[in-house]
Amino acid sequence: MKFGIMFANAGPFGEPAVARGLASLAEEHGFESLWTVEHTVVPSGYASEYPYDESGKMPGGDEVSIPDPLVWMAWVASITTRVRLATGILILPQRNPLTLAKELATLDVLSEGRLDLGIGVGWLREEFDALGVPFEDRGARTDEYVAAMRALWRDDPASFDGKLVSFERVHSNPKPVQAGGIPIVVGGHSPAAARRAGRLGDGFFPGRFRSEELAPLLETMRQAAREAGRDPDAIEVTAGGALDLDGVKRFADLGVRRVVIPPLGFDLETLKSTLGTFADSVMAKAG
Repeated sequence: MKFGIMFANAGPFGEPAVARGLASLAEEHGFESLWTVEHTVVPSGYASEYPYDESGKMPGGDEVSIPDPLVWMAWVASITTRVRLATGILILPQRNPLTLAKELATLDVLSEGRLDLGIGVGWLREEFDALGVPFEDRGARTDEYVAAMRALWRDDPASFDGKLVSFERVHSNPKPVQAGGIPIVVGGHSPAAARRAGRLGDGFFPGRFRSEELAPLLETMRQAAREAGRDPDAIEVTAGGALDLDGVKRFADLGVRRVVIPPLGFDLETLKSTLGTFADSVMAKAG
């Protein structure tokens, strides 16, 4: 089982000293990855329902600091050597796919192949409105952007002809150093996200942690993979919500290969204790 740390760039973890300390502790205790979150803007008093908390609101309030994940990961890549860096998730339909493909390939090269791209379609309509991006077609936009970026990473020159993005014989270099391009992990809590992961994802990060919610999503993902002629077992599943050995084993029985946990503290002194305890009591025994 692999273990990662979520919300790695949010709140105090966007500050240089705390980010440096978190990254150092992650490598020291054997965490495989650090996962960042993203919102370009959070409109004050938004009415859209946050789907991952019963309150319907994001943790930390409207004014919480959420540094840009790509800039944060580039900085952390320069002060680490082993830990992988991931977005969990990046709101893909809000980005220009050609610009993003170049940014990600550059970061993959500079981190020596330690990048994972977790993507989602987004839920905060007011943010889409502020950015001038249509909310209704975000699913189709996401699918097309994935295909366009993979063409840019794979081919030179690259061409792509879609309904929302089109280019012919363009050069986009450097290419990612990871064989097959940057792994794309599809995140989300819905059957649509599960089907997208099955069709085109290298991984799936379902936004649910209870077995009765997680198991049907995983089966939906696997069925979509089979229908697309893909091996469902090749799609790596990441899940959050297990903080003890029993929970990790329950996830493993469902086919989860990576467990991500919150930072377990907001200052370095607390993190030194809590992350060390988790590594000793859970990670070391999970196998």
